Amino acid sequence: MTSSITKRLEAAQTIVKHAAKIAMDMRPPPGGPTGKLKQMQDWVTEADGAVENFIGEQIKNLFPDDGFQGEENGQTRSGALRWVVDPIDGTSNYGRGRNRWCISLGLMDGDTPVGGIIEAPIQHETYYAQKGKGAFLNGARISASTVTDPSTAMFEMGWSPYTTTKTYLEKMQAMLELGAMPRSSGSGALALADVASGRLDGYLEIVINLWDVAAALVLLEEAGARVTPFIQHGGLERGISILAAAPGVAEQLGNALGYSF
Repeated sequence: MTSSITKRLEAAQTIVKHAAKIAMDMRPPPGGPTGKLKQMQDWVTEADGAVENFIGEQIKNLFPDDGFQGEENGQTRSGALRWVVDPIDGTSNYGRGRNRWCISLGLMDGDTPVGGIIEAPIQHETYYAQKGKGAFLNGARISASTVTDPSTAMFEMGWSPYTTTKTYLEKMQAMLELGAMPRSSGSGALALADVASGRLDGYLEIVINLWDVAAALVLLEEAGARVTPFIQHGGLERGISILAAAPGVAEQLGNALGYSF
């Protein structure tokens, strides 16, 4: 099975590179916003559909027995191995011509994430991980940061229309009281990848979906980061919270924010 997964992920890297070119060609100029609202601050653009459809068709041609699930079209095929794609993660950024967005493609074996590719074409960066084989950024192995003091930590929290302002502010206050430096950049997949690479020491999203995290879960595990049990807590069925953190500050962040690993 390991060789079969490796074969799939190698092919998927090429597919995602081509998908990134589609997204770049369709990328709107600065300004906006461009796209349609699904809900307050929850955007979808023509590129979301085009990229998802392209990846889905390419996967189907190469691996017709594999399942496929996308943010825009849902689960269109079932299979023991299932691909989960967020065609444009950070759509609000993408739709304004901003740079912080990516394509996120994860591979799952049943309920277990086994591979992930996150392509950030503006940054010329490709994150790649396979379960048991390490996590990489542009071919170089990555690992979570060695920070142990929250007062020196850099932390990001995503904003979502699916949580209350009160809850968001409570979590932000808890983070600030630890002395962590806050950030918010609009792409959950890239923020989780930043935790895996040590660029961030923690990331919290109060409500996030499987397609946002499927690729990053493998990256985080292979990079030695700590992650709350997203799959076990119902992340396959609905949007739930995720907290990812460098191992040296994970318990402190978890205790302050009300999450356990």
